[in-house]
Amino acid sequence: MRKFFKIVFSRMTLVIVAIILQIGLSIIIPYLINQHFPLYFSNVFIPIDFVFSVLGILLLIKIINSDMNVEGQLSWAVILLAFPLLGILIYFLFVRVRPPKRHKKFYERVRNEITQYQHKSQDEDESLRQNLGRFYGQFEYIYSATGNKTYSNTEVKYLRQGEIFCAELLEEIKRAQKYIFMEYFIIENGRFWHTILNVLKKKVLEGVEVRVMYDDLGTIHKLPANFNKKLEKFGIKCTKFNSFVPIMSAVHNNRDHRKMTIIDGKVGFISGLNLADEYVNLKQPYGHWKDTGLKLTGEAVKSMLLMFLQLYEVQNQRFESFSNYIYQGDFEPGEGYVCPYGDGPRYFYKEYIAENVYLNIINQAQKYLWITTPYLIIDNKLTTALTNAARRGVDVRIITPHIPDKKYIFGITRSSYRQLQKAGVKIFEYEKGFIHAKQVLCDDEIAILGTINFDYRSLLHHYECGVLMCKTPCLKDMKRDFEHLFNVSIDMKNFKQNPVVRLFCAIIKIFTPML
Repeated sequence: MRKFFKIVFSRMTLVIVAIILQIGLSIIIPYLINQHFPLYFSNVFIPIDFVFSVLGILLLIKIINSDMNVEGQLSWAVILLAFPLLGILIYFLFVRVRPPKRHKKFYERVRNEITQYQHKSQDEDESLRQNLGRFYGQFEYIYSATGNKTYSNTEVKYLRQGEIFCAELLEEIKRAQKYIFMEYFIIENGRFWHTILNVLKKKVLEGVEVRVMYDDLGTIHKLPANFNKKLEKFGIKCTKFNSFVPIMSAVHNNRDHRKMTIIDGKVGFISGLNLADEYVNLKQPYGHWKDTGLKLTGEAVKSMLLMFLQLYEVQNQRFESFSNYIYQGDFEPGEGYVCPYGDGPRYFYKEYIAENVYLNIINQAQKYLWITTPYLIIDNKLTTALTNAARRGVDVRIITPHIPDKKYIFGITRSSYRQLQKAGVKIFEYEKGFIHAKQVLCDDEIAILGTINFDYRSLLHHYECGVLMCKTPCLKDMKRDFEHLFNVSIDMKNFKQNPVVRLFCAIIKIFTPML
């Protein structure tokens, strides 16, 4: 009974109830007005249904002529033609994002501050052209779209498991001398987080500046609402990203899905791991949790620092000189090339950067293309690129979980297998549990690792981060890990989905770009 009341009166439950009430009132009130105050024009009664149908068609014309992806346009066509009032309401409250002018203006100021630290000289560009060869264009795309440079003087270490990531992270946090900046989608009370927190509290007492930014919706049923204030009592500067209030707004659809730690401007961690026990297998609700990460040591950490400060400053509406945090010393020469990059909603970034980076690497694959992703819910562009790669003889393999964390998402993921397999793509499921790693390895030469799932939420709605690497020694470690995963995974070549489930998934997939 105590657990029941805890769920009923939780913050998440109250928020859901408040939003349902708002949607209900928004639908009922217009019909009540029409009932008691009918609309007449030149003594002709005009049903409110007709008015909303016309408005729905006009909105649909606008959407079709926008740069929204085809799958999104199809979703809106269905809902606006079938339920015009509901469709109009959802569009203006959940999709048509107009951030406050002060945020937009502040963002421009922060972006201009960042530009001066990411300038690429002509000599640097010529060196990249010569050394990156056919992959130069992929790194140049990121630079032109985000301003994030490519660095050669950076060592990259592949962390093949959450437990290894945890040990490396703790070791580097203990060594921090100036600052520790942490940005994570989820933080959850447990052994992993409390181990980190104990170290952070000690570092604060040593004079190290510690900042933590976490996503409010990502932690809404995992942390108390005043968690940020509790951390501030320890001297930790803590920010809730995009605080979730029970008022319908499209801004709430854009969550901070990044997982980064930056230490003294010299060491950085990017991974699929959140700061919770299941990510390091201290608890196993979905079998063995397989995740991966990268430890960067060198100048490329500067891009991670700037990404963090950019979002942190905009969220807090404050401005500071970034030069105070950029490491001014020299770094040892590294082998290979590294480019950390960020992505986010269209009002913050101007392109679908994460998807385009994936498309670029898929389209250039010649020998093999190996992918791990916890969710496989992709649009026609990615589906076409993957099937084309397989048809031209590329060994395309994708590993997804065998034990799901969300059963309905698992069903939709499996519904994507059939079309890909017909073209020759090989699908595997990680038999021991849940694979949460988001990575791509291509031709022994180039790879991506980060927070970006192969699904609509990561590719369209969330703030994300990743690292594009070329010719770095750690690619050999990543390849060995892939080969091990193939040996402990199930080949799904004979998989057949239940027809009823397949029909359900087909219907749901119409609306996945909106979810």
